[in-house]
Amino acid sequence: MVCTIAIIDYEMGNLRSVQKGLESLGFSALVTDNPEEVVAASGVILPGVGAFEDAIANLKKAGMIEAITEVVRRDRPLLGICLGMQLLFTESEENGLHRGLDLVAGRVVRFPETRKVPHMGWNKMRKVRESPLWKGLPEDSYFYFVHSYYCDPDEPVAIGSCEYGLNFTCMLQKRNLFGCQFHPEKSSTLGLRVLRNFGELCEQSAPAG
Repeated sequence: MVCTIAIIDYEMGNLRSVQKGLESLGFSALVTDNPEEVVAASGVILPGVGAFEDAIANLKKAGMIEAITEVVRRDRPLLGICLGMQLLFTESEENGLHRGLDLVAGRVVRFPETRKVPHMGWNKMRKVRESPLWKGLPEDSYFYFVHSYYCDPDEPVAIGSCEYGLNFTCMLQKRNLFGCQFHPEKSSTLGLRVLRNFGELCEQSAPAG
């Protein structure tokens, strides 16, 4: 079976740039708003730019909550990018308290008032623990960030951390569930390496036949 990576289209995110990044690496990437195509894919990417509350509402409207849950149940690789990573958490305090997908225990919180927000530009990620996403990356790698809120997990899922007034989780893994707060599609060679690593995981999970 051909490996196809589904990029969830819920009207929030840099869909085409993620798709082009994957295709430049030789992967088949499909931008879709069809839950059935998401469930059938070898792997799934949940991108996101914008407000947490709107994102959850759009996912519900598109029928994607159930699709994402099924993808995780089947142990297919799923990667949340930026807001997409934040949506994996239990709740967010952005513009009030809002329930997330609750696939990772923890909360999304705002950076301290002592720091300029959004946290924008290149910053260094340090390795917290080994993960397939780290394959071929230096232990200190620079990636491109744009966000005002960060993820504070209640379970040991961090595989990469970053400093911005405090130390925060910027890359995670929980079994076949992955997340990166930075934008790999905007992070040059190392960002493409992260996408390649994820794509290779999707190839490994593709059913034979």
